[in-house]
Amino acid sequence: MNHLFARILLPVSVAILLAGTGVAAHAEVIGSVDTAFILIGPDHKIVVEAYDDPKVAGVTCYVSRAKTGGIKGAIGLAVDKSEASIACRQVGPISFPKPLAQQEEVFNERLSILFKKLRIVRVVDVKRNALVYLTYSDRLIDGSPQNSVTAVPVDRATTIPLK
Repeated sequence: MNHLFARILLPVSVAILLAGTGVAAHAEVIGSVDTAFILIGPDHKIVVEAYDDPKVAGVTCYVSRAKTGGIKGAIGLAVDKSEASIACRQVGPISFPKPLAQQEEVFNERLSILFKKLRIVRVVDVKRNALVYLTYSDRLIDGSPQNSVTAVPVDRATTIPLK
């Protein structure tokens, strides 16, 4: 019964508590794989999440990252690794409801209960008519040089509108 509580009921209880604190995920989990068995609490895993660009219709970014398990991971106290991989793709017709900034953060998600975030920044490459997406993590005091970058070319017939 203790194992059942640690693996199922404890993570659900923590999720309900965190939902009331404004900690919200901006991603859709596409899948995950376990990387290490943990006796008490969820296993360590790699998760793959999809982020639809809120300002560019037809572009989705897929991010894979490590998620720490165990008791600390179950209650939100674990600090996930500062490594992520990103691949953004055109998944439909690309359109721009509003002009874009030359560079702006389009997503961020907490990786720990305190201070650490995964960030995705979009940069417009005007010369090549492409959208470049960069993912990295940062902390209040120091970030990580680990990063990943991807680009989505936009049809030459479509001009990317800038602010």
